[in-house]
Amino acid sequence: MSNHLFDAFRSPMPVPERLLMETDDGRSLSYGDMLARSAQLAHALLQLDVEPGDRVAVQVEKSPEALLLYLACVRAGAVFLPLNTAYTLTELGYFFEDAAPRVIVCDPARSVDIGRMVEPSGAVVVTLDRNGRGSLTDQASRQSSEFHDVERGADDLAAILYTSGTTGRSKGAMLSHENLASNARVLVDQWRFTPSDMLIHALPIFHTHGLFVATNIILMAGASMLFEQKFDPARIVSLLPRATALMGVPTFYTRLLQQEGLDREATKNIRLFVSGSAPLLAETHKAWRERTGHAILERYGMTETNMNTSNPYDDERRAGTVGFPLPGVSLRIADPDNGKPLVQGEVGMIEVKGPNVFSGYWRMPEKTKAEFRADGFFISGDLGMMDADGYVHIVGRGKDLIISGGYNIYPRELESEIDALAGVLESAVIGVAHPDFGEGVIAVVVRAPGAQITGAEILGAIAERVAKYKHPKRVIFVDELPRNTMGKVQKNLLRDAYKDLYAS
Repeated sequence: MSNHLFDAFRSPMPVPERLLMETDDGRSLSYGDMLARSAQLAHALLQLDVEPGDRVAVQVEKSPEALLLYLACVRAGAVFLPLNTAYTLTELGYFFEDAAPRVIVCDPARSVDIGRMVEPSGAVVVTLDRNGRGSLTDQASRQSSEFHDVERGADDLAAILYTSGTTGRSKGAMLSHENLASNARVLVDQWRFTPSDMLIHALPIFHTHGLFVATNIILMAGASMLFEQKFDPARIVSLLPRATALMGVPTFYTRLLQQEGLDREATKNIRLFVSGSAPLLAETHKAWRERTGHAILERYGMTETNMNTSNPYDDERRAGTVGFPLPGVSLRIADPDNGKPLVQGEVGMIEVKGPNVFSGYWRMPEKTKAEFRADGFFISGDLGMMDADGYVHIVGRGKDLIISGGYNIYPRELESEIDALAGVLESAVIGVAHPDFGEGVIAVVVRAPGAQITGAEILGAIAERVAKYKHPKRVIFVDELPRNTMGKVQKNLLRDAYKDLYAS
């Protein structure tokens, strides 16, 4: 019986005794352990009446068991739905209503509140804590370590990842078994991963980068990883001599550059440093090379497409670019209005097509149709250009997106929360260059007549409603927002006005 994605992981799988991961608390997990324990979790899901195609929503802290749950969902034919651990109950309510999960896996501290929230839907709530303990693992421990994987084909859904839109309404990107398998196969080849590799995995596992790029590559290559619950710069430096690769966001690299122990001796065993999820400043690229002797490999991907481009492994890794389209991926720069391809060197909309590109947005057929050209190219929303040597440059975002510390932040969502506060007339949320986070969030606010609301009061009011990583780092009050003749707020003028706010 064929399970498309898990079969792709099985084919290169090394001997059962080989190390898959070692955790920061001293635990180790072999490939044999992974097979046995993901089988037990898959049995537990079936006992909770999960059927092929059912969604399993997961909001838990990073742990080996949380990663095994992803594999169990694949094996059971379920659709894995990871949710950022910072989401508030208010935010979770939308995802649960929209995705209609059969099972929700959460931290024990949230189980009662979530249980009350989803009681009318009949969803089952089970728990898993940061140490991998909870009602789900208790149930799994009583199950068989053998499991006949549920049959799933290349086009069957493996996961739904939510990505917000500029209107503030989140969209569920539907990713198939082959979307994930094809991208991992290509990246293993392009980045030269083998069973001898040891990856430092310090990324969260609720989005594409840490879950599908890092983890799927390791499984596809039969390699190993040092599985860190969080990013601790000093600890990462101490682990470098044991590793061969590190995947991170730009913030990782700016913070590692502040560590005294980072030098050429510490990094001599590393063959690959990868950066993604946000633009890497050319200054960071240069400083890293001078300090370590290594050129960071920058790539470009999206929730909807996995990875689209990569700087080359063997040739020049050009700072300020995201390299070339990956094998099998067609990428073009097009006129944003009509999709007509532009000539080399012109700035336009990045559009992509390939086996990595998602099938559409969950329960949003009209939105899906609007995001694809008639010839099947997906409209990324990112503005870019291709230089004379074929390197792709990201120059801006057509969709009003902020990427801070590797996380996507959508201004409209924050603006809606701020505008609803007594004392606020209107607001505009923007992102500007930040030396640590890539972009720092700024809320530009116009007070209501006679109001005296403060920045601290605004931040306090939204604290329980939106995840902390979305919070503005600065609140600036102005008399009015700049507008064009059509009445639209000119955020480009605001970005220009405050572009140097974090420079110091």
